[in-house]
Amino acid sequence: MIMIKNRFKFLIVAFLILFSELAIAQRTASKIVMKAGGFSAAVVKIDITPNGPKMLLGYDARKSTGVHDHIFHRIIALDDGVKQFFLVSSDICLISPSEYDHVAALLQRKLGIDPLDFWWSLTHTHSAPEVGVPGLAEVFLGERYKHEVDTAYTSMVERSLINGIIEAREKLVRAKLGVGWGFSQASINRRAWDIDGKAIGAMNPDGPVDRRIGLMRLDKEDGTPIALIANYAIHGTVLGPANLEISGDVQGVVSEYVEQKTGVPLLFINGAAGNLAPIYSVYPNPNAGHLGQFRVLLGDKILDANKRITSSVDSIKLFTGAITIETPRKANLGWPSYLDKYNKVTKAGDKIVMLPVRFLKINQDVAIWSAPLELFCEISNGIRERSPFPFTFYYGYTNGWLGYLSSEQEWKRGGYEVQGVSPFTISVEKDFTEPIVSYLQSELIRKDIAQIKETPKKGSSKSKKRK
Repeated sequence: MIMIKNRFKFLIVAFLILFSELAIAQRTASKIVMKAGGFSAAVVKIDITPNGPKMLLGYDARKSTGVHDHIFHRIIALDDGVKQFFLVSSDICLISPSEYDHVAALLQRKLGIDPLDFWWSLTHTHSAPEVGVPGLAEVFLGERYKHEVDTAYTSMVERSLINGIIEAREKLVRAKLGVGWGFSQASINRRAWDIDGKAIGAMNPDGPVDRRIGLMRLDKEDGTPIALIANYAIHGTVLGPANLEISGDVQGVVSEYVEQKTGVPLLFINGAAGNLAPIYSVYPNPNAGHLGQFRVLLGDKILDANKRITSSVDSIKLFTGAITIETPRKANLGWPSYLDKYNKVTKAGDKIVMLPVRFLKINQDVAIWSAPLELFCEISNGIRERSPFPFTFYYGYTNGWLGYLSSEQEWKRGGYEVQGVSPFTISVEKDFTEPIVSYLQSELIRKDIAQIKETPKKGSSKSKKRK
């Protein structure tokens, strides 16, 4: 277990390293104004590959010996003339919700960005360095975190992200947005069922899957592309624990391939991959795992979906929202003190997990929701089927990690995801699903009406403050 003094040291060092950068950021932010009167967008790509060996996250504690492919922040800024929204996709396995909260607080204090308008999504590669404190993972897998937090690398990742958001704001240009669906069979259910009905870790061709690709494309006014955002559910585990080379795994390799073909960055946003593995999984090296073949299995499918987006619009309105879902915590489960924001004890002594869920609505057609979870795909599939929006996307591994969240049926089957690394109980599927469906079917539909009424008139004191 990591000692408290190490966490304190981490916070002090991180603050000192970031202070000078944020002073510059604050001066820069004061010069930024909204692009009033139309929709604008920008994309920034920043290399976050370390220069030397780092502890890798995703399996047992191990240190890298080299680099197979570089890892990146990819950052998109959206501006509808009233609201700015920032989406970050990073080639990292997981972060603690407290790490997200730390960066979100810095962005709000120094750049005036509301946390609701900043989403930090992780691709979930298992071959990238650790970033920040372990979070809830130290409760489940404490033996993996007996080493100190890498404060220098964490601060570099944070600094790069903040600078990337500043750069994206500065690069905003008039834009259009198109949306579409794709399909890929690059993933497979990874929880097989034995004759006793219990789950084992093995490929299950009969298990639930989600093979849809949710694709959005940003274009300039003249139709030339700015960036792609691809949402697909797949674990970043082509490379197994024997691999010691830093890699973006399937998500990183596919992103680079699509970028080479299109000439613009691709933000890979993972979905409900809690029970989904790549069809070639946990191999000792890229060649053995056929890592390059995913350029065909998934990369070409993204490119095909992109070709089918035949129209895009420049009249875009962005609406954000959030709910907190309360669900019982597993009995006798510890909890890190720095995650107290996500924990509650009732007067009766019941321990409750506080699950944050975010929403982004784009016009009347696109609803995106996110959570800091490894969600089982059948749950997001069911929510999508009940959504009134023609395009409903789930962004997983976003704004932190609070463990696996399984369906009730799979909870009964047990296995690693349920027994080993989940803080929840059998009631969690119902507790989680119904509030999200209700929000999509009611509150998010009405969100534009409420926010339009609240939009300050140009020249008012509220409008100036918001800028």
